[in-house]
Amino acid sequence: METVSRQVLFFISVLSLASVLGQVSFSIPEEMSKGSVVGNIARDLGLDVKRLKSGKARIFTSDGAEYIELSRERGVLLLKERIDRESLCRQTTPCALHLQIILENPMELFRITVEITDINDNSPSFKNDEKRFEISESAIIGSKFVLERAVDADIGINGLKNYTLKPTDNFVLKIEGQADGNKKVEMILHRPLDREKEEQISLLLTAVDGGDPQMSGTVKIYVTVLDANDNAPVFTQSVYKAAITENSHKGTTLTSVSASDADKGPNGEVSYSVSTTMDSVSDIFTISENGEVILVGEVDFEKAKYYQIDIEAQDNGGLSDSSKIIVDVIDINDNKPVISILSKSDSIPEDSPHGTVIVMFSVFDPDSSNNGQVNCRINGNIPFTIITSSNDFYSLVTDGDLDRERASEYNITVTCSDEGVPSLSSSVTLTLQISDVNDNEPVFERSSYEAYIVENNTPGVSVFTVRATDADWNQNARVSYILEDSSVNGVPVSSYVSISADSGVIHAVRSFDYEQIKDFHFRVKAQDGGSPPLSSNVTVKMMIQDQNDNPPQVLYPVQTGGSVVAEMVPRSADVGYLVTKVVAVDVDSGQNAWLSYKLQKATDRALFEVGSQNGEIRTIRQVSDKDAVKQGLSVIVEDNGQPSRSATVIVNVAVADSFPEVLSEFSDFPHDKEYNDNLTFYLVLALAVVSFLFITCLVVIISVKIYRWRQSRILYHSNLPVIPYYPPRYSDTLGTTGTLQHVYNYEVCRTTDSRKSDCKFDRASSQNVLIMDPSCSGTMQRMQSEKRILDEPDSPLEVSLIKQNMIVSICYGAY
Repeated sequence: METVSRQVLFFISVLSLASVLGQVSFSIPEEMSKGSVVGNIARDLGLDVKRLKSGKARIFTSDGAEYIELSRERGVLLLKERIDRESLCRQTTPCALHLQIILENPMELFRITVEITDINDNSPSFKNDEKRFEISESAIIGSKFVLERAVDADIGINGLKNYTLKPTDNFVLKIEGQADGNKKVEMILHRPLDREKEEQISLLLTAVDGGDPQMSGTVKIYVTVLDANDNAPVFTQSVYKAAITENSHKGTTLTSVSASDADKGPNGEVSYSVSTTMDSVSDIFTISENGEVILVGEVDFEKAKYYQIDIEAQDNGGLSDSSKIIVDVIDINDNKPVISILSKSDSIPEDSPHGTVIVMFSVFDPDSSNNGQVNCRINGNIPFTIITSSNDFYSLVTDGDLDRERASEYNITVTCSDEGVPSLSSSVTLTLQISDVNDNEPVFERSSYEAYIVENNTPGVSVFTVRATDADWNQNARVSYILEDSSVNGVPVSSYVSISADSGVIHAVRSFDYEQIKDFHFRVKAQDGGSPPLSSNVTVKMMIQDQNDNPPQVLYPVQTGGSVVAEMVPRSADVGYLVTKVVAVDVDSGQNAWLSYKLQKATDRALFEVGSQNGEIRTIRQVSDKDAVKQGLSVIVEDNGQPSRSATVIVNVAVADSFPEVLSEFSDFPHDKEYNDNLTFYLVLALAVVSFLFITCLVVIISVKIYRWRQSRILYHSNLPVIPYYPPRYSDTLGTTGTLQHVYNYEVCRTTDSRKSDCKFDRASSQNVLIMDPSCSGTMQRMQSEKRILDEPDSPLEVSLIKQNMIVSICYGAY
C-alpha cells in the first residue's frame, strides 16, 4: 500500500509539471481479439518511434490498464485482453477508456481516449425458463395475465425489440410501453377455455432484439384449466335501451341492469362488468356492483350518435352471461358551422360584370336536424351577394358596379348561422382588392389658370405650376403635361413658354416686355399613362406684370439741342402766377407710371415752386425788381416704382417786362455741346471771315436795336392781360394727374442752313417763349402766334388762349 501511494503521488507530480501536448481518440468494437491494434499512436500524435523509445514512453491510467498496452517499437496501442462492453460499462453510454502517455527527457503528456462500441453479442434472456398459470374455464374473454419481461445486455439497436407468443388459439399478446422505456407484457384471453377439451395448454414466449444477425430468448408458459360451477348468471333482458343528452355531466346514471344465478353461496354471487373490446366505450361507461350503468366520460353526438355497451355478469365460479345496452345520444346545438374556403380571388378588375365569382366555399355543421341547418349572409351594404349552388356549397359573386376610386379594397365578412336554439354562427372575413382600370381622365385643380410673371424675367425661369390629378392608380394615374400647339401674335406659343411633362411646371422661354405684350393665352393638356390614354385640357392666361424699367419722358418743355428756351415772367406777376407746366409721361403702368415733380435746383428757391402732382411751376411770392432776369430751374420728375426712376428737365425763366432786357441777359447762356466741340472749327473759319462777320454783326446790332424799341412800344400800349398757357389738348382734371392724356405733336421747323437763315416756328409752345439760337445770324423778329385749326377744341377759353400765343425767335451770331 505504501508503494502504491508513492506511485500515485509521483504521477500526480508528473501531471502537474508536464504540459499536455495533444489528445487523440480511437474507437474499437468490443470483443476484439487479444493483440489487436487499437491505433497508431506515433502517427496520430506526430511522434517519431525513436522518440517513444528515448522518452521511455509508458501508459498511465486509473482504469483500463489491463486492457491496453503500448508497443514502443511499433508506435501503436495493442489490446492486452478481450473487452466485453457490457461487463465494463453495463448500460452506460458512451463506454470509453481514458489513458495518458508520458514521455521523459523532456517530460511530455498525451491524453488518449478509446471508445468501446457495442456489438450484438447478447441475446434477450428471461430470468425463469418457465411460467405457470391456473385459469378457470369460465374466465371471461379479455382477462389479462402479466408475463415476465426479458433482459438484453446490449444497447441501442442491438437491444430488446419485440415479443411473440405462440400458439394464439386462446391467448394473444399485448405489449404496452411505459414511461421508463421498458415494455409491459400481458397475455390476454381472447377465446373461452374449455377444460373438457383441453386441460393443459403450452405456450412459448419469444423475445427478439434488433441486431444483425437477430438474437432471441424464450420462456415456456403452462396454463392449467380449472373446472367451474354448473349454473351461469342470466340477464333479465337480452337488450337494454337508454338515452342520454350529449355533454351530460359525468356520474349521470343511464339505466340499471340485472342478472340472476341459480347457484347458491359464492357461486351465486354475480358481478357486472363491461365486456366490450372497445376501450373507448369502457372509458365512457361503467357498471356498478348493483347493475347501474353510469357515465364516466364525455358523450358527443357528432362522434357517435349511439353506443352499444356489451356487459357481462359473472359469478365467483367463473360462469357468466352477456347482454348489451343501446344508448342513444340526443343532439344539442353545441357546434358552430364550419366555413371552408374552396377557392377565392384576391383581386378583380373594377369593370368586372355582375355575377363574377369571387369566392367558393362550403359550410358544414355536424349537428342534426335544425341544429345543422345553416344560412349564410354578408355583413354590410356592399355590392356582393351569396348564391347557393348545391347543399353546403356557396359562391360569393358581385352584385353591383365596382369603382376602385370609391373603394379600392373590401373586407367582406361572411356569417353563417344555424337554426338551433340558441343559434350558433361562424364568420370569416375575406379581403378583396379592386384592381384599377383606366376609366378616369386627369382633372385639373382649376377650370382655368392665371399665371403672373414680372417683365424682364430671366429665360428659363419657372412661372407657374398646373396640377392635375387622376383618380386611377399606378400607371393609369401617372399624368404627363403637354403644351398644345397655338400661336401668339403669329408666333408659336412654344417660343414663349414650355412645360415640364412630369411636374407641370411652366417655364418662360424668353424674357417678356410688358410694353410689347401684356398677356396671352395657351392651353395645357394633361394625359394619363393608361391604354388607351385619357386626357383633359385647361386654359392658362399668362399675365405680364409691369416693372419699373422706363424712366419718365418729359414732353414739355422741349429740350432743344442748340437753342435756349426761356419762359417769360413779367415783374408785375402776382403770387401763384403760372410760369409754365412740366408735362411728362411714363410708358410703364400702375404705380410705376404715377409721376411726382420736385424742384431740385433753382437760382432763387424763394421765388418758384413746383406742384408735386401736376408739375405746374408757380411763383410763391411777388416778383420784385431785385430779382435776376435769368432764373434757372432744375425740375426732377420721379415715378412711383420700386426703385423709382427719374428724369430731369431744365426750365429757363426770364423775369423781365421787355424782350431787349431778356436778350441782354440770355446772351451769356452757354452754347450747346456740339457747338463747343466744334469751337476749333469755328475759330479757323472765323480767321477767314472775320471781316465779313464784323460788318454783318454791325448791321444786325443796329437792326435789333431798332426792332426791340418798336416791339416794346407796341407791347406797352397793348395792355394785354397775362393769361397762362397750357399745351394743346392738355386737360388737368382736379390738378392731380400730372400726365398727358392725349398725344401731343411738337414741331420745330428750321431753315435748311441754320447758320445763315432765320428760325421759324409754326406752332407755339408757351404764351411767352424766348428761343435763343446761337446758330442763327438773322435779325430778331416779332412773330404773332398763328391761329390753330383744332379738330375738336376743348373749350372757347383754350381757343382764345391759343390766339394770344406768341413766339419770339432771337437769333444772334456765333460771337
